[in-house]
Amino acid sequence: VQLVESGGGLVQPGGSLRLSCTGSGLALDQYAMGWFRQRPGKEREGVSCITSNGGSADYADSVRGRFTVSRDNAKKILYLQMDNLKPDDTAMYYCAAATNRLCLVSWSRQEAFTYWGQGTQVTVSS
Repeated sequence: VQLVESGGGLVQPGGSLRLSCTGSGLALDQYAMGWFRQRPGKEREGVSCITSNGGSADYADSVRGRFTVSRDNAKKILYLQMDNLKPDDTAMYYCAAATNRLCLVSWSRQEAFTYWGQGTQVTVSS
C-alpha cells in the first residue's frame, strides 16, 4: 500500500494550491480518506475527510469554506483544493486512508486512519 502526495509549494497569502494524493496497492474506492497537516511545533491535526464514494465530506473549522476535498476513484487520486491560503496554513500535509467507508466521528484523530503518505510541504508566505 502506497500513498504519495504532491502539489505542495510556496504560495503567497490569499493564493491557492491543489494537493493530490495517488494511491496504489489498495482498493481506494472502498476507503474513506483524509487530509492531515502538521504545523511547526504542533501535533498532526485532521483537515478533512471524505467518504469512500465521495458523497460526503467534513472539514476542520479552521479550513471550512476555504478548502475543498474531492476524489477520483477511477484514477485513485484524492485532491485537496486550498483557496485563500493564510500563513497559518503553513504545514506538512499528509493524506491517509481508513479501513472503513465512512468518516468516523473521530476522523480528525490520526487513529482513525491506517495508511499514510509521506507528506508534501505547503508554505504560505509573502
